[in-house]
Amino acid sequence: MTAETAAAHPHNPYRSPAPAPVPARTVLEDAGELLRALAAPVRIAIVLQLRESPRCVHELVDALGVTQPLVSQHLRILKSAGVVHGERSGREVLYELVDDHLAHIVVDAVAHAEEG
Repeated sequence: MTAETAAAHPHNPYRSPAPAPVPARTVLEDAGELLRALAAPVRIAIVLQLRESPRCVHELVDALGVTQPLVSQHLRILKSAGVVHGERSGREVLYELVDDHLAHIVVDAVAHAEEG
């Protein structure tokens, strides 16, 4: 995108008038790992579900129409990436998003895909 194109779209809140400094390599690598963790359709659907409220595995299975082992596998990936955390409640583990930033990333990506 050229400077003229960026100037033609001043309504974009993600663009600054001056070039932004490049973050440290470790920050960029961490951001890449986070995006890779979010890069599967089932994991995107899990994040969208958890955006509404904390859920246990069987609720995610019912909502997504996939198997329990598949949901558990994806939750492990999201947990290891720091996207979700689980809290035991009796015999179940209740999963929730670590923070709202992650939900915004997914919601924006889904909205962009829907715009087609």
